[in-house]
Amino acid sequence: MPSLPLTLVVITRNEAAKIARCLDSVPFAAEKLVVDSGSTDDTVAIAQAHGARVIHQDWLGFGPQRNFATTQCRNDWMLALDADEYLSPELAEEMQQQLPALMAGDLAAASLRRHTLYMGQPMRWYRPAMGEKMARLYHRNRARWSDARVHESLRFDGRSITFKAPFLHDNNPSLVEKQLKVLLYSELKCRDWLDRNKPVRMWQTPFVFALAFLKDYVFRLGFLDGWRGYTIAQTA
Repeated sequence: MPSLPLTLVVITRNEAAKIARCLDSVPFAAEKLVVDSGSTDDTVAIAQAHGARVIHQDWLGFGPQRNFATTQCRNDWMLALDADEYLSPELAEEMQQQLPALMAGDLAAASLRRHTLYMGQPMRWYRPAMGEKMARLYHRNRARWSDARVHESLRFDGRSITFKAPFLHDNNPSLVEKQLKVLLYSELKCRDWLDRNKPVRMWQTPFVFALAFLKDYVFRLGFLDGWRGYTIAQTA
């Protein structure tokens, strides 16, 4: 398969079980770059065995880590995936066919539609898991990631498109892993608030969690996905 002047970028820490599938799903990328923040498992060795160049960077937060990764890429075009994400064969084919013309034009970024498998099964009703549009393909001089430590977003100035076929998110944590992730994200969000001098009022905390559960379980239709929808809403 001919390669395209594109860098696949993945930020990792202890992703040995998932990184190979992610890297192998983008066979047309001329470069595969893994920015690792201190894995203690076989992530680095597996990534290298699957053709990735691996560099170390202490954890900066999601947005800053992705921006650092951008500076290390050897191509102007980048595709950002997480280790538990991978392109479907249909999307890989669609991108390989369309990217040469798109990359030669004035495109700034492109969005992909993410379908989530949660605990081994597709989410059929929970809206954020059904074709959620996420900007992941971008030109380094026309886009950059926000500086948020968590819930970062790609900001770009110029034309964008959305690919039709989906990429997949295999979200299969244990309940302990899920709770630890919630705690980590909460800490990162608090650090962002402190940086902006945003006041944190403890009396608001119960209402924040209650409203987050209501949003995910009811308004985003999590209740229609049974116990998996409840689990997502309860740990949102």
